[in-house]
Amino acid sequence: MQNRVVVTGMGVVTPIGLDLASFWKNVCEGQSGAGVITKFDGTNYPAKIAAELKGFDPEQFLERKEARRVDEFVQYAVASTRMAVEDAGLKPDEEDPERVGVVIGSGVGGIWTFERQHSQLVEKGPGRVSPFFIPMMIADMASGMVSILFGFKGPNYTTVSACSSGAHGIGDALRILQRGEADVMVTGGAEASISPMAVAGFSNMKALSLRNDEPERASRPFDAQRDGFVLGEGAGIIVLETLDHAKKRGARIYAELAGYGATADAYHMTAPHENGEGAIRAMQLALKDAGLRPDDIDYINAHGTSTPMGDRIETAAIKAVFGDYAYRLTVSSTKSLIGHLLGASGGVEFVATTLSVVENRVHPTINQENPDPECDLDYAPNKAKERLVRAALTNSFGFGGHNVSLVIKKYADQPVSV
Repeated sequence: MQNRVVVTGMGVVTPIGLDLASFWKNVCEGQSGAGVITKFDGTNYPAKIAAELKGFDPEQFLERKEARRVDEFVQYAVASTRMAVEDAGLKPDEEDPERVGVVIGSGVGGIWTFERQHSQLVEKGPGRVSPFFIPMMIADMASGMVSILFGFKGPNYTTVSACSSGAHGIGDALRILQRGEADVMVTGGAEASISPMAVAGFSNMKALSLRNDEPERASRPFDAQRDGFVLGEGAGIIVLETLDHAKKRGARIYAELAGYGATADAYHMTAPHENGEGAIRAMQLALKDAGLRPDDIDYINAHGTSTPMGDRIETAAIKAVFGDYAYRLTVSSTKSLIGHLLGASGGVEFVATTLSVVENRVHPTINQENPDPECDLDYAPNKAKERLVRAALTNSFGFGGHNVSLVIKKYADQPVSV
């Protein structure tokens, strides 16, 4: 019999909140984190807007020397982990370090470090490339540094699957705990991708919104006038534990992570399958894994990027899985508020979904102004919605055809019978 797995701690750094409380308050109030890019001069870029972290100080979480020797995405991961571990009441020195693991996803890792060090190479020669270049750049270093700083010696690696990276990490952590290979897993995603190359690349492939004159209205998932996503940055980290371990140490339990479904489209490098086949199977597998029926779900935290094709296909996939019941669900997109955090999206959106299960409150999808006939579900338009959330599903879909769905349900101290 596999272990049940529960959520006991969460930590975030996002464009609309640098801690859990402020993030949840601002996401429920519909605050946008989008603005004109300040990290570099975006004058000549087609897309000049992004959802940046403002006011983040890595030295609140790392020694100055440590902070200078890691990329921003690692700083975000460490900060969110410290908050999640504290939120969980987890005392690392009281745990068996070999029974605590770390899986943190990142889509592009240290892209800022790569760009800065490439400039050093071109302008000043190979001797001026930092000896820290490689460990700062590689995507596994978020997991690596969390392990080093906290002394966690269990399973440790990263997941890299574009925009599904964080969700894949959470799903893998679930499986490790279910199999009994660890008692505690620190998991989620981290990303710091608002860099010149990333913005240029996404702009030139026509993925980003060009609503440069009104950035707060640019991310508009499921709206008829959506024109692309807004790039974001940050991290969302979760402490997962086996139920037995959490109960033994008297932990506060937020919710139960009950289901995980992962599929591939096997279709196209960047476009989702035209009939949403991979997304459909991911949701179905997650429901089956959780032992739930479609009508046990009350809320879906959608991938919802604000791209014309993606939102339409995700809506169709939800209808294919849930049938007429889809119109009784509430669906919302966290990306409407914080932009698209790429590999960190799955972590931050998992946090938002879990809090909806706990609080019976769904945050809004903002900028819902122009109904799209093909996107006709209840997207909690522009205002948070109070409703019972017995169980929720969160979706993450990535370039390369990667699809992940996770099911979170209210914690009850007995098996749920269907």
